Amino acid sequence: MSALAVAEEAVAACAADEALAHVTHERSLLLRFAGNRPTQATAVDDTTVEIAVLVDGQLGRALTNETHAEALRACAARAAVAATAAALAAKPSGYPGFPAAGAVRPHAGHDAETAALDPAAGGAALATIFAAAKRRGLAAHGIWTVAESERAVATSAAGGSLDRATDALLKLICIAPNGRSGYAGAMGTAAASLGVEQLAETAATKALAPGEPAELSLGSYPVVLEPRAVGCLLELLGGTALDGLAHAEGRGAFVDRLGKSVAAPSINLADSPFLGATLPRAFDAEGTPKRPLPLVQDGVARGVVHDVRSAALAGVTSTGHALEPGGAAEGPRPLNLVLAGGGAADVDELCAPIERGVYVTRFWYENVVRAKETLVTAVTRDGTFLIEDGRIARPLRDLRMTDTLLGILSRVQALTAVQQLTSEGEFYERRDAYGVVAPALRASAMRFTGATG
Repeated sequence: MSALAVAEEAVAACAADEALAHVTHERSLLLRFAGNRPTQATAVDDTTVEIAVLVDGQLGRALTNETHAEALRACAARAAVAATAAALAAKPSGYPGFPAAGAVRPHAGHDAETAALDPAAGGAALATIFAAAKRRGLAAHGIWTVAESERAVATSAAGGSLDRATDALLKLICIAPNGRSGYAGAMGTAAASLGVEQLAETAATKALAPGEPAELSLGSYPVVLEPRAVGCLLELLGGTALDGLAHAEGRGAFVDRLGKSVAAPSINLADSPFLGATLPRAFDAEGTPKRPLPLVQDGVARGVVHDVRSAALAGVTSTGHALEPGGAAEGPRPLNLVLAGGGAADVDELCAPIERGVYVTRFWYENVVRAKETLVTAVTRDGTFLIEDGRIARPLRDLRMTDTLLGILSRVQALTAVQQLTSEGEFYERRDAYGVVAPALRASAMRFTGATG
């Protein structure tokens, strides 16, 4: 039975007048590895059915992994009990009701070869990585994973939508005997596009960079950020400035700033769910069709993302960014962020004007300190280097960054023309594959407040 058929049957099992079913069928393979050997292999073939009902303005939800009629009726009943209990205990939430399913735009986010989930492809990828690491005396750690997902939403307002997509991810860290490490990663809709050999070479080269790690006194320095580091910052921006619920409640960083300059003129950021470089998606968890949405244009704040709940609070319509039916507690999020590239040819060109600065491969252990200010902190990791006299000179001890996201974006001086889809996905729970498309960039300053190691 297709995911859409399950969703329609789940809605039919609901006694409430207003109901929605969100169904996800995941088929995936995942290989974890450490120390040049496989450590875990998983194959998932699972369906998750989430039923939401509305009773007197209050929402109730329940989930099941079974799709037979009796299980769907029981799940619907649990959702109704939860909604009824909420209605008895609280005043109406203001949730306006589930949207009727609309026409969805087709996309090119499904790759038939990847959907075959061939474990031999994963084995070959790991063999390539291990051979490259062993030749250099390194230990390789990371994950290789591919998946096909089928998603459907149906509502009692009639109509339903179905979407099929694939995704593939490789994350690799090479560690040298002296403890230095190098990271490389890639993501896309097709496993064949990951470029395993090049990723292994990149991670190994960073781990084996010559010279003793330099130490840098704390303060503000020019930086060059690789796409993964940029993607990390943009993911944090999604929760501090682009969250429509926080914006509607006056907690967001774009409150009173829409239409105003918030970043350098070279910053053009959008949620682009149909761009080939990202992981295309047709609709959100409430069935609202996806559409391109400008967020920052020429450095000017243009919008935030909404689900039905946050849109009702803001007096607007949903932009198609619900993470859960009825809206997630943390609010909506942009899952197809794309930062437009610039004119720089590569990271060497970005480094050229810098007399003394910091090169960052990626960030780790990132946390939001004060959301409304976009003040965040994170630690550099797996490839931090000192830039001297316009070139990457030698390794640098990892540093803790504490700065505002909008401050960093306002100090951007140049971006590479080439963009990359990156992700920190781990897939320990229900699969929710998404990434950020970003170029590398140079910013005139980033504040470093601590050292590690």
